[in-house]
Amino acid sequence: MTANPPPKAKKKSKIKKKDLIEIAIFVAVLFTVTFGTFFIMRAALHTKTPMVVVISGSMEPTIYRGDLLFVKGTDPADINNGSYQGDPLGDIIVFEAIWSTSGEPIVHRVIDERYDYAGSGIWEFRTQGDNTVTNPFADPGWTSEEDIIGVVVGKIRYVGFVKIWLSESGLAIPLVIILALCLIVSIAWDLSHPDKEEDEKNEPKRKWFNRRKNPESPEKLDNEDSVNLGV
Repeated sequence: MTANPPPKAKKKSKIKKKDLIEIAIFVAVLFTVTFGTFFIMRAALHTKTPMVVVISGSMEPTIYRGDLLFVKGTDPADINNGSYQGDPLGDIIVFEAIWSTSGEPIVHRVIDERYDYAGSGIWEFRTQGDNTVTNPFADPGWTSEEDIIGVVVGKIRYVGFVKIWLSESGLAIPLVIILALCLIVSIAWDLSHPDKEEDEKNEPKRKWFNRRKNPESPEKLDNEDSVNLGV
């Protein structure tokens, strides 16, 4: 009795297309989760910049270079001020400073505050780094509430060194380009080269169809192939 032919194997093009779709979905999900988390944090912490990486040692030993800080937007009237004697109760704030040459937000402690009742009607703050070696004096001038990003509410030690290294080495953009090219090459290779493991799996079926089509074909099924096909 002639055995019924096995079900036809799916074409490789369909399998490869499916793989490509899965990769595209993975990239889209990763992109959505990353930026979605960022925008959720912005909304939850009420600030445009919910995370900041410390790039200097001006706040040591409280905060170290490379620390990742979580920042929360706060009503200026609720910001706690310290004193010129280094009262530790002063809040640590993140702010833009016109006197800074780094181009990055400053992370320093509030040591004094004042409210301009007669003029602009805004709060202004005096700040200073906790590191008395690098920052023995208060920062120049007063920081307006309009320049404050938020108050530091949490930190993760040292995880920001990746960002610092990429920024200072200038490798951020080249690294992104290299990773993108590697992904493109990997996808192109998978689409243009057969899957060896899948070929080995479908080899018995190929032999079976060839023998059915051409009984005189010298290609024969071995015992293992027969078991795989159920003949």
